[in-house]
Amino acid sequence: MQEGKNCKLIILDRDGVINQDSDEYIKSPAEWIPLPGSLAAIARLNAAGYVVTVATNQSGIGRGYYDFDTLDEIHEKMHELLAKEGGHIDDLTYCPHLPDLGCQCRKPAPGMLDRMVQRFDALSRATFMIGDTLSDYQAAMAAGVNFVLLRSGKGLRTLEQGQLPDDVPVFDNLAAYVDRLLEE
Repeated sequence: MQEGKNCKLIILDRDGVINQDSDEYIKSPAEWIPLPGSLAAIARLNAAGYVVTVATNQSGIGRGYYDFDTLDEIHEKMHELLAKEGGHIDDLTYCPHLPDLGCQCRKPAPGMLDRMVQRFDALSRATFMIGDTLSDYQAAMAAGVNFVLLRSGKGLRTLEQGQLPDDVPVFDNLAAYVDRLLEE
């Protein structure tokens, strides 16, 4: 894993970027289903020297839909399936808080993204946040990192809201983004 100012850091949202999303929340390992090509895309990023992290809002804990142990089991499934593809996540952070608590970790606040940039001693302006919601975009802007929107998950809904600048790069899914990134 490469750290320091030359670190190529990518921060991924989880639901809708790596796995299928649900308005009913992902409450168990059985409900965590990877999106086609997402795990292979992460493995390709790893092989290309990128540090890949995950920053995810998980207010289902605060809402009582699942507990920390269940979230750990969900993430263990993600790590196991990713390892089978030859990939890994370098760090994962989540916010268990409800939206109205005003914490600094829940996106759209920049706390989780700031933590990743600091942990890997990366340059904010060279870091990318890949997400599917307006709050992902807002967190990226607050943290001073670049943003890429995916149409997967809630991405189409986000585009329809018309609140993102026209210059935000948009891709169908994580695999399509990684294809383009690794071509350059």
